Amino acid sequence: MTAIKHALQRDIFTPNDERLLSIVNVCKAGKKKRNCFLCATVTTERPVQVNVVKVKKSDKGDFYKRQTAWLLRDLAVVDAKDAIKESPEFDLHFDKIYKWVASSIAEKNIFISCIWKLNQRYIRKKIDFINVSAQLLEESVPSGENQNVAGGDEEVVDEYQELNAREEQDIEIMMEGCEYAISNAEAFADKLSRELQVLDGANIQSIMASEKQVNILMQLLDEALKEVDQIEVKLSSYEEMLQSVKEQMDQISESNHLIHLSNTNNVKLLSEIEFLVNHMDLAKGHIKALQEGDLSSSRGIEACTNAADALLQCMNVALQPGHEMLHAVTQQQQRFTDLREQFARRLASHLNNVFVQQGHDQSSTLAQHSIELTLPNHHPFHRDLLRYAKLMEWLKNTDYGKYEGLTKNYMDYLSRLYDREIKDFFEVAKIKMTGATKEGKKFGLHGSSGKLTGSTSSLNKLTVQSSGNRRSQSSSLLDMGNMSASDLDVADRSKFDKIFEQVLSQLEPLCLAEQDFISKFFKLQQHLSIPGTPVSDAEEVDGGTLSRVHSGPQSISSENHMIRQMMTKIFRCVEPELNNLIALGDKIDSFNSLYMLVKMSHHVWTAQNVDPTSFLSTTLGNVLVTVKRNFDKCISNQIKQMEDVKISKKSKVGILPFVAEFEEFAALAESIFKNAERRGDLDKAYLKLIRGVFTNVEKVANESQKTPRDVVMMENFHHIFATLSRLKISCLDTEKKEAKQKYTDHLQSYVIYSLGQPLEKLNHFFEGVEARVAQGVREEEVSYQLAFNKQELRKVIKEYPGKEVKKGLDNLYRKVDKHLCEEENLLQVVWHSMQDEFIRQYKHFEGLIARCYPGSGITMEFTIQDILDYFSSIAQSH
Repeated sequence: MTAIKHALQRDIFTPNDERLLSIVNVCKAGKKKRNCFLCATVTTERPVQVNVVKVKKSDKGDFYKRQTAWLLRDLAVVDAKDAIKESPEFDLHFDKIYKWVASSIAEKNIFISCIWKLNQRYIRKKIDFINVSAQLLEESVPSGENQNVAGGDEEVVDEYQELNAREEQDIEIMMEGCEYAISNAEAFADKLSRELQVLDGANIQSIMASEKQVNILMQLLDEALKEVDQIEVKLSSYEEMLQSVKEQMDQISESNHLIHLSNTNNVKLLSEIEFLVNHMDLAKGHIKALQEGDLSSSRGIEACTNAADALLQCMNVALQPGHEMLHAVTQQQQRFTDLREQFARRLASHLNNVFVQQGHDQSSTLAQHSIELTLPNHHPFHRDLLRYAKLMEWLKNTDYGKYEGLTKNYMDYLSRLYDREIKDFFEVAKIKMTGATKEGKKFGLHGSSGKLTGSTSSLNKLTVQSSGNRRSQSSSLLDMGNMSASDLDVADRSKFDKIFEQVLSQLEPLCLAEQDFISKFFKLQQHLSIPGTPVSDAEEVDGGTLSRVHSGPQSISSENHMIRQMMTKIFRCVEPELNNLIALGDKIDSFNSLYMLVKMSHHVWTAQNVDPTSFLSTTLGNVLVTVKRNFDKCISNQIKQMEDVKISKKSKVGILPFVAEFEEFAALAESIFKNAERRGDLDKAYLKLIRGVFTNVEKVANESQKTPRDVVMMENFHHIFATLSRLKISCLDTEKKEAKQKYTDHLQSYVIYSLGQPLEKLNHFFEGVEARVAQGVREEEVSYQLAFNKQELRKVIKEYPGKEVKKGLDNLYRKVDKHLCEEENLLQVVWHSMQDEFIRQYKHFEGLIARCYPGSGITMEFTIQDILDYFSSIAQSH
């Protein structure tokens, strides 16, 4: 290694004015073993520059070349990998991390120690030596291969001093004065030695000559020392004097500090006192208003409101830590608490009295409003109470217990008041629906002492008798009340519709006004909320619940819930009364359910557009379910009546009762449901009814004994088709086509069946002819058949002269007239169809004669014109 070091110094570093201090043989970690040398060098010129140089052997020859050099000041970290366990690996962090593996651990340690010493001597930079043994990082290192780095080289560097220009010039002059200085160095050294001895002797003589001057100098120094002693004495006295002054100044400074501290404390104390006085002092006028203010006048209410707000501000002032410990603050807070409780009691008592007075005042107007079928207006009462809205908000924020008590009392008083008003209102509506009071008694209604009451149990005992005709059902019901079925006309139904609309129109603004008042007076914000939102802290209130409202994310939902609870408690009788009214209307006339369904649907739709979760929307929605159930029941009853209908065995059937009933129902429904929101419900009912009508018409036709089946089918399906064509019900277009087809088919069937009888023998003869042809007999050879020869044909034809044919047709007309009903007026239609069918048969017979009996000259004894005359004269004669 020493030879390599000398070779590197000579070949690489000396030409660059550098000295090699340490060397280590390394290869890169994890790669092919290509060895190189890391060298630590310093420059010989000042300022000294320290480098780490990578040297590797050339690929072309046996010499070394300089590959990479880094400045030592760019080195950031030296990582020896393990401080305890010796390892040849180490990392140098320059611009990036270079990982090396040394050929020996000793070379690695010497190199790292050299790097540390060069950094300490020349760079003084913070280089992190991690995982390096502490022994390597000491200033003195035992002698070794690179001892000169720590010792000799440093001394050489320290002793070496560069000659200045004058020294160089003197040496040159001296060497020029001795020509043999270079050729004979020993002679030159002897000469210099002799001259040096001469100079030393001259120096000694000079020193001996200056001894006198030295003595004089020493004497002067002694005198100077005496002066210094005197000065020190004076300075000591001055210092003692200044010490006393310093103590006095310290006392003055401390006194000034205390004065400043006292002033600061006084200012802060004054600020705290002013804060407490300004924020916790309630004006005497406010105190008087809270204690004695008039809560019945507008001016007194305003004064009390301002005083309550001021009191709340004083109680809610944000006190600093420690204020609560002041006796005056505690006393003032207690005074505020007493004032708050005193005013809260006074306010609650006054409002309770107002609630009670409202109940008495409203009672006086009940009779007048009941007669007019209107509900009393609560707007004046609401207007008077809204003056206390701000005070209610104050009470809600300061004493929730009293606020809650007022809420309960308001619900109790107002629920009783609204119960009286609404029940009397509904009793009047029931009386107006059933007509006179005497008739109303038959429905369980009666009046006593000027107050109208209803008996729901009596109403519920009314039963509906099922029969084949809904009119007979209504008649049997109304016979109980001495009323006749003729009273159930369009005018009566229109009257019921108006009364029902009047009831809903009166209830709707009443509920909306009360809900708006509750929201404003009790400071409950109305927001559209999701149904089913959970509400916390509920208390039982007379069978209902009243929720405590808290601030936070659920407060809006809680307030909405509380409004609904209050409305439900106050208007607890609305839903039962509406249901009773609906039940009465349904028992008076089951078709009233159509009016109620349309009106109720419209009011529910309107209420849900305003607030789908409001009390009004929920209540009307519940009642709408009952109305829809009654409507469905009405449809089901009609279908059941169709199934239960019984026809007389002795009289002709005619138009079936339930067919006429469907016509009446459809006409009424179309007039009621025009532009209605619940058209879909009616369309579904139509489909159920029409299928029931179709099924039961066929059932009755099959069971009919007096009237032929085809006549029953023909007349009733003609009536259904006419009804559907007139009303133009789009959802029943398919059924309309089906009814027309059934009518046409059974008309044709009836005509063919009836015409087979007047020319019965002729029909049988030609049926036999057609049977022979069908068996394979040629048409022109039929006349040779014994049973169907020309003589037999002439014999059959003679049995039907024109006079007999006319007589048979006349009998047929009478029979058809007996089969058909007058109200459908189908006789002429059937008679004309029979004429067409008779002519068709006549032409068919003539065609058979011409084909099967050619040239025979045989013809019928009457012509087509005779047939037309027969049919016309018979129709005119009847």
